[in-house]
Order: sequence, then structure tokens, then C-alpha cells
Amino acid sequence: MLSPNFNPFPVLVTERLILRRFTRDDAADLFEMRSNETVMQYIHRPINKTIDDAISLIDVIEDLLGKNDGITWCICLKNNNKYIGSIGFWRIEKDSHRAEIGYLLNPVYQGQGLMQEAITAAIDYGFNVMKLHSIGAYVSPANFASIKLLLKNNFVQEAYFKEDHLYNGRFEDTMVYSLLTQT
Repeated sequence: MLSPNFNPFPVLVTERLILRRFTRDDAADLFEMRSNETVMQYIHRPINKTIDDAISLIDVIEDLLGKNDGITWCICLKNNNKYIGSIGFWRIEKDSHRAEIGYLLNPVYQGQGLMQEAITAAIDYGFNVMKLHSIGAYVSPANFASIKLLLKNNFVQEAYFKEDHLYNGRFEDTMVYSLLTQT
């Protein structure tokens, strides 16, 4: 059985990024992102209405981390500690050695290869430190950028679910992608 341990918190460093632990100091930047309808169009979670919503999300992230049930990194540029996005694993299936990956990047920083750096570091951590066997991603079929990122990182489509969940009064489709460890 998988036994992840996120204590001490693993800071990941790439060529241009630092993936670090969230703090309450990130709440304003997190609120700015998660209150933006364009940014959140493919993230089926409630839009943040107040900064308290962002603080509550940080508390949830910390709770999952404390229970070793999930890990979310705050993505920052090396030369600036400001939150520009997030990436992490949750829905960790300890018996199956599988976790779901999710990510979000401020549109100002998109198209620069930054999420490629972040996902490469996270995948490496997932397989080599967490000892995952597979990483899954659940994606809206309309989220072409996310699908492109997954395919670039050798994820393969496992499923396409038609109208499998209700969100904001509409039934939405979901695509499932997966990446297996290279043994």
C-alpha cells in the first residue's frame, strides 16, 4: 500500500520555478485567480466570492497535506515569491498507487512553457518519491491547452464520459487521461 509522507514539505525547483507550500500570504493572489470566470471556466469548483473563500481553500490544501491525502504546490517564479499558479496530486488511491493531478496557471504566464516545467517536476515527484504507478487527469473536452499539455507528457486518453456530472445546471462531459510509471 502506498504511504505518502509530505512532511517535511517537498519544495521542487525547476529552471525558472519554485514549487513551494501555500501560505495565507498567498490568499489575495489565489483569490484573484479563483474569482476570474475565464480562469475558472474548466475548473468545476465554485468561483471565489471573497478572500475568505481563498483562505478556506488554503486551509483545505493544508488539511489534505496534514493527512498525507494530497499535496498542492504554489507555483512561483524563481525571482519572485508571488503565486502564479498551482499544481498537485489528490484523490490518492493508496491501494492502487494512483493519484489525480490538477493544475492552474495565471493567464499572464501561459504560453511560456512554465506549466511544462511544473508538470515535469510534479510527475517526477509522483513516480520517484511518492512511488505512484499511475497519474490520472480529468479534463473538459473543451480545455484544449490542458489536453495538449497532457499529450506532450505522454498521457493517454483512457475514457470519455458523456454528461457524467452536473455543474451549474448543465451536464458536462469529462475526458480521462492517464500516465503510467516507466518501470
